[in-house]
Amino acid sequence: MNAPVNIAVDNTPHDILARQRAAFLRDEAPTLAARKADLLKLKNAVKARLPEFEKSLNADFQGRSAMETTILEGVALVQGINYLRRNLRRWMRPQKRNVEMHFWPGRARVVHQPLGVVGIMSPWNFPIGLSLMPLATAIAAGNRAMIKPSEHTPATSALLKQMLGEIFPEEQVAVVTGGPEIGAAFSSLAFDHLVFTGSTPVGKVVMRAASENLVPVTLELGGKSPVVIESGSSLERAATSIAFGKLSNGGQICVAPDYALVHESEIESFLSAYDTAVRALYPQGPSDSDYTAVINERHYGRLRALLDDARKGGARIVEVGENPAAALARPHTLAPTVVLGATDDMGIMNEEIFGPVLPIVGYRDIDEAIARINAGPRPLALYYFGSNGEDRRKVLERTTSGNVTINDTLLHYAQDDLPFGGVGASGMGAYHGIEGFKTLSHAKGIFEQSRWNMTGVLRPPFGWLTNFVSGFLLR
Repeated sequence: MNAPVNIAVDNTPHDILARQRAAFLRDEAPTLAARKADLLKLKNAVKARLPEFEKSLNADFQGRSAMETTILEGVALVQGINYLRRNLRRWMRPQKRNVEMHFWPGRARVVHQPLGVVGIMSPWNFPIGLSLMPLATAIAAGNRAMIKPSEHTPATSALLKQMLGEIFPEEQVAVVTGGPEIGAAFSSLAFDHLVFTGSTPVGKVVMRAASENLVPVTLELGGKSPVVIESGSSLERAATSIAFGKLSNGGQICVAPDYALVHESEIESFLSAYDTAVRALYPQGPSDSDYTAVINERHYGRLRALLDDARKGGARIVEVGENPAAALARPHTLAPTVVLGATDDMGIMNEEIFGPVLPIVGYRDIDEAIARINAGPRPLALYYFGSNGEDRRKVLERTTSGNVTINDTLLHYAQDDLPFGGVGASGMGAYHGIEGFKTLSHAKGIFEQSRWNMTGVLRPPFGWLTNFVSGFLLR
């Protein structure tokens, strides 16, 4: 990096953006070696700071599983960075494209060049991974980046700012902290691309603000991701995987199973299997150190209100697992809970739950399950448990979702070579895999004309040769 550019004395988001853009225009695009070196710096910094992140997240949540921080954030991020470094040379290579015969011997190619400055707005549920994986992708594509982490995880945001400030100059990577007013100002900046991860309502506000400057956006939102359990399949296997996906991080995962579609004849059997699975995962119940709390009192109150509304509407509320009453002894902690008999007019069947609450909905045949899924907005994720038969084919072909995992939950997110993103109300764009590199790059098409070529016959003055060639091309 060259010396910093002195174009502003203030440190507002607008001024930081101005400095980053000036530096981007001043310097050449980073080389392959520079990008890989920056990614390695980021990876090593995360590994070194992981114990500190475990502590900061435990403080922010007032009870966040250290091992979940290590696995769901640290491991996923490190593996994602490794994947970027392994594939970057191939992605950066110019791609030869076809040239039609009448333009011969001209040549065409596509080169991917950095966009410039990428804005990243990250959420509180995975403040490390959902800040730094978009950042790693932006770095791989040769960009500079500004990050606005969530105000709901202040200790972790401060640690992120400190860590990144130690390994990158601010004109390359900057962290902007603050509340909703800073977030609103951040989303209205004239970035070259904006990546937002969060709720659908906030995503609409962010997209509206970005549109004022025609900033392209990648929106990673959420929604009600369904689980379909095929009639006659192993309820024990399904229950174990669903319990893991539903209760990891206290259910606060954008791709967490939101509700389970179970054949009406198997609902009670599945409830029993789910209870057994929860007991195996958390032998001490909600007091288990591996069980994560709800982020704060506001979100805890929202979940309680959803359960109260369902109970008043006649739904059956069942707390499962060991000693669910132990949740009351921890700050804003909700015991694993199942809701039976929920109806479509209840809030719990309309809002993304984002907590350790699982509605179980009965279906009579697979067509009814598909119709229920398709009656709502397209989900970020869909899960299917069952054999490779006609029912699975129907679900895969007749539903549209961001991604699918079959016979497990969550794990499509960890497949680095798959694009990750939503569709419709669950988001737009993707930033994993080569799709992420392309999203944060400009694909520039280049046509190189040869000194000797045939296009001259299509220019005035027109004659018999022009008629012949144009007639040939119109065949």
